[in-house]
Amino acid sequence: MTNYQLPDVSVVVPIKDEVESLPLLLEAISTTLTASELSYEIICVDDGSTDGSPEFLKEQAQLRTDLKAVILRRNYGQTAAMSAGFNYATGKAIVTLDADLQNDPADIPMLLAKLDEGYDLVSGWRKNRQDGAINRLLPSKIANWLIRRTTSVYIHDYGCSLKAYRAELVADMNLYGELHRFLPALAYIEGARITEMPVRHHARRFGKSKYGISRTFRVLMDLLTILFMKKFLTRPMHVFGLFGLLSMVTGGGLGIYLTFLKLAFGADIGNRPLLILAVLLLLTGIQLFCFGLLAELLMRTYHESQGRPIYRVREVVAKNVK
Repeated sequence: MTNYQLPDVSVVVPIKDEVESLPLLLEAISTTLTASELSYEIICVDDGSTDGSPEFLKEQAQLRTDLKAVILRRNYGQTAAMSAGFNYATGKAIVTLDADLQNDPADIPMLLAKLDEGYDLVSGWRKNRQDGAINRLLPSKIANWLIRRTTSVYIHDYGCSLKAYRAELVADMNLYGELHRFLPALAYIEGARITEMPVRHHARRFGKSKYGISRTFRVLMDLLTILFMKKFLTRPMHVFGLFGLLSMVTGGGLGIYLTFLKLAFGADIGNRPLLILAVLLLLTGIQLFCFGLLAELLMRTYHESQGRPIYRVREVVAKNVK
């Protein structure tokens, strides 16, 4: 019985209608990693393609020993495709890249070498992007600036798919929505050491981009999710309770003031907008407290049901004493 050796690297490639690029991409990945004397596997995740990509991948997976073809039942989005790729990856390190040949597989060894310096995540930086200025570059620059300011993870290019991860880091992260672009921020929450490196970026050779300004709203919503997770994942009552307390104190203060006017001066307070505001603030404060309690219960369920500790250990150093 032979022992199965884990590959040095798993290359995860989410795919949506890129059949023309796939032969060149697979060849480029294989050539690069073979020359680097790294054992590897390629995991291509087809996300509901309709151009023949699934059929090509299934055919190649029968012919090649280095390829796993994961065919999703329908189009779920890039985040789901990357999550599926992570789940099927067995490598000690994981590299992700797009299937459109704009990322260069020749940069993979450089990212892995940087990972070996002690980092948990190495993010590519498309320093010289070959994309349209209005529909791609401008929204990307705005989004990157906003994400940096919000998450305090200062890398230049969150949208670059070419990244290298330690496998144990990816195992701790669950992806939803459009969170694939926030992987450095999620890794930061897990206590990861993060850096970035300039990588090559080529103009698209086949097909058309699936990205555009229409994704801006979804990115903003997921950014709020990341901000909440970063600050209050293990203590949601701190945010709900704070706003609830402020609301109740303000509403209670207004109520006391109106009661004083009524008792001391006989003022008519029944038709005053201030009374409606006081009641509204009190009710809002009570609701926020209830939301905080529910969030605390959900947080405990989230951690305890999965056996997830609220901390992450990088290493344990101890001298054994007999």
